[in-house]
Amino acid sequence: MKFIVSSTALLKQLTSINGVVANNPVVPILENFLFEINDGVLTITASDLETSMMTEIHVEARENGRIAAPARILIDTLKNLPDQPVTFTIDEETYTIEISSSNGRYKLSGENATDFPKVPVVRGGNAIEIPSNVLSRAINKTIFAVSNDELRPAMTGIFVQLNSGNITFVATDGHRLLRYRRNDVSSENTTSIIIPKKAFNLLKSTLPSEATAVRVEFNTSNAFFSFDNIRMICRLIDERYPDYENVIPVQNPNKLSIDRYDFLSSVKRISIYSNKTTHQVRLRITGSELQISAEDLDFSNEASERLTCQYDGEDMEIGFNAKFLTEMLNNMDSDEITLELSTPNRAGLLMPATNDEDENILMLVMPVMLNNYV
Repeated sequence: MKFIVSSTALLKQLTSINGVVANNPVVPILENFLFEINDGVLTITASDLETSMMTEIHVEARENGRIAAPARILIDTLKNLPDQPVTFTIDEETYTIEISSSNGRYKLSGENATDFPKVPVVRGGNAIEIPSNVLSRAINKTIFAVSNDELRPAMTGIFVQLNSGNITFVATDGHRLLRYRRNDVSSENTTSIIIPKKAFNLLKSTLPSEATAVRVEFNTSNAFFSFDNIRMICRLIDERYPDYENVIPVQNPNKLSIDRYDFLSSVKRISIYSNKTTHQVRLRITGSELQISAEDLDFSNEASERLTCQYDGEDMEIGFNAKFLTEMLNNMDSDEITLELSTPNRAGLLMPATNDEDENILMLVMPVMLNNYV
């Protein structure tokens, strides 16, 4: 088997799916890309058993064939080659791959393609189309709050809920919760799935920046994404997601409005002086003044700042984890944000002061118990 392809074009395709390849996979064959040539089209597959990604590129080839090619050495070789046509010659008996360029020859050992795991097919499921920019934004707005706790597998993915009026993406790690809702994407059927964090991370890095339709098909066990010449299939997390709607407090009489950048900058500065274990910062709201303070008793460090805000409610003192507050404020775009509170021991709701008509963003953060320092 023999084919000719541009080194740069091939490298671009390999890089787009290389994130799937694990460093120490359970099965050694998964350190390889699967190359399949059919009528002048080279299909490249990468898999880690849970997630598989495929891409296609046109090549000059007279015959069809398959080979598993080592991912790392192949990418490293192509990265260091100038843009030029390269010829791949594959011995299907010894699985030897020879790459010829204008000034060199490189020989590497492939493996039998039949050992590469078969990619599952999604049959008899639901299908929707989501613009790539919408999907990318939804992933960016939620993925940082996904839990890494393997003992609670449902929370290690993003919960996607579809119905006739909207699509909702939810992520939580037990300390904070992100709900991102779009009113411009919907489905005829009401259904929900949990997509693993790794799959969405891979998707995020390959989604095109210009608006492209992403077709999503899913059944009870797998989800399939396709756009341009990229396809991805991932195993869904088969667990029950926590009832997130019940966690979101409805009665929040105390409402604070403040400039997001001022608030974020202040929390960042004050957090330097917070306890390195709890990262606790204290918010004291009185009238139109917000005092942000922190203290690390172990090192006698303390700091406080005052900010002007708009506040409607009773005077209050509440503690939050500065790391969580910073991440959430960083993930908002609006200049002004609203913090809705009920009592010092109940969750606070952080949201943009004004939402776009097509999207609704709600961020929930649990308070931390305040130390009784003055």
